[in-house]
Amino acid sequence: MMQPEEDFEEEELELYEHHRIVVDKGQSPVRIDKFLTEKIAYATRNRVQRAIDAGTILVNGLPSKSNYKIKPADEIRVLLEKPPRDTEVIPENIPLDIVFEDGHLLIVNKPAGMVVHPAHGNWTGTLVNGLVYHFQHLPEMKGNVGRPGLVHRIDKDTSGLLVIAKTEETMAPLAAQFFHHTIERTYLALVWGEPEEDSGTVIGHVGRSAKDRKVMDVFPDGSQGKHAVTHWKVLRRLRYVSLIQCNLETGRTHQIRAHMRYLGHPLFNDAMYGGDKIRKGTQFAKYKSFVQNCFDLMPRQALHAMSLGFIHPVTLEKLYFEAPLPPDFSGVLEKWENYVQFE
Repeated sequence: MMQPEEDFEEEELELYEHHRIVVDKGQSPVRIDKFLTEKIAYATRNRVQRAIDAGTILVNGLPSKSNYKIKPADEIRVLLEKPPRDTEVIPENIPLDIVFEDGHLLIVNKPAGMVVHPAHGNWTGTLVNGLVYHFQHLPEMKGNVGRPGLVHRIDKDTSGLLVIAKTEETMAPLAAQFFHHTIERTYLALVWGEPEEDSGTVIGHVGRSAKDRKVMDVFPDGSQGKHAVTHWKVLRRLRYVSLIQCNLETGRTHQIRAHMRYLGHPLFNDAMYGGDKIRKGTQFAKYKSFVQNCFDLMPRQALHAMSLGFIHPVTLEKLYFEAPLPPDFSGVLEKWENYVQFE
């Protein structure tokens, strides 16, 4: 139960300087939010506005207002709650499951539980930390500093295939194939319930929820978020759950997880999207115990990036790779098959 507000001890927030900018002498007057959006990499107008509203952007030592127009020689400081982090990636001897490798690229089968790249809260132990240990001089995409080799990513608790660029020559063409949606990506997911149809397509913008910024919502009217398309079909019906195949036409954050919840069939044991509760079936103790055993066996969302198909940027050969279901996923699937067969 949440404590009454007066019971919380007031704590002073520690802020860290991330940017210090002295305005050039020849700079013409311009609103500070527009100025910082153009000056700072990854900054957006909304993020700058939020920082101004929070009082963490200072001009000449005082909190700025959003309509303030900068002047020559102004000193602008941007403060944030998190300390600044060096973008250098620490090489770590992490074993990698390499499915394919040549002089230009490699295919890695990422286990569930491994974060793809360093970020706040996960600076070590990531796939990228392992990559820079085993492969030196990996290229970086512009605007993607600290993520060498990456042209796409999958969630921490999603298992499966990733393509990694080893050279500058291959990075841009691979990224272009993702941008133009010509990469063939197939996912396997175990979802709650049985869809009425055997196949279908979800078309609905995916964007961050106003209630929880970590969660993505679907906006079918296109009012928010980004265009997203997921094609799905049922592979196995198991009365209480279904094994489905998802093919992505776009690649938005949490796209499959958000789209399947939108359809009323959240991924099995997906805590962020409501799949970690019994969504279909009885309330009998035996059934509840069975479901909990499945949760314990696979303590993550039931999602696996099974296949990747694309054109090799150098040889122009059509490549296709598959990764079998990992033991936790296949074990849970077997449990459900046995349960519905002998129930």
